[in-house]
Amino acid sequence: MFKKRNYTLRYRSNNDVEVILPNHQLSVNKSLIDHTSFSVLVWNIYKQKRADCIDILEQYANTAKLILLQEAQNTPQLLSFISKHHKVADHVPTYCFNDIYAGVMTITESLPSALLSFREKEPLIRVPKSALITIYPIAHSKKQFLVANVHAVNFSIGVKIYRQQIHMLLNRIKEHNGPIILGGDFNAWSQQRLNLLYDLIHSIGLRSVNFTIDNRKTFMGRPLDFVFYRGLQLETAEIINTKTSDHNPLLIKFRLD
Repeated sequence: MFKKRNYTLRYRSNNDVEVILPNHQLSVNKSLIDHTSFSVLVWNIYKQKRADCIDILEQYANTAKLILLQEAQNTPQLLSFISKHHKVADHVPTYCFNDIYAGVMTITESLPSALLSFREKEPLIRVPKSALITIYPIAHSKKQFLVANVHAVNFSIGVKIYRQQIHMLLNRIKEHNGPIILGGDFNAWSQQRLNLLYDLIHSIGLRSVNFTIDNRKTFMGRPLDFVFYRGLQLETAEIINTKTSDHNPLLIKFRLD
């Protein structure tokens, strides 16, 4: 199961690194969204192994209110991007190699008021996958905005661990009274996984973002990357074709209901 007592690393424009412990809460005055449209970029960045991947982030640094990365590594290039654009990045590392951490990372323009991180070990290779829930104020509203960034387990026999991971995350999400975005690499490469994912998602009232031209990364003929939402209106959804990762980024525009 996800371990509840996890930590998160936070990077900011002053190049400081902060360790965020469980149940960390802040008094945050700056809202992340208001009643205007906003964009979200969701991308498995493939550990930044390919050249020019930061260029994609640069292209959308000023237009994407939220950037949800999977397989993000705290390389000097990515930290420089965060600092240059005065972003806040919350990172849930799953392993470390040569002082470089890898895991899901949520990049925004403002601090969350609360966060919760999760890790789940791959049953076969024992390398964890991570997930992160962050919650942000909404301008002129008592409600808050929940964002969940997930990289689901991949190598497993059957769907027991997969169900366990997704179910644990959704149990936290379903309690939220406000708009929600859930995005990431769900590794839904089998029909059994895909059916389970949709059943769990629909059970808490989330809707799926569909793409007119669907160039998402697939395995065994099924897409791996998804965005789900609730309490928002979907305006546009597109996929950015690139060779800078083994996944194509998803770019979605929403507005509040």
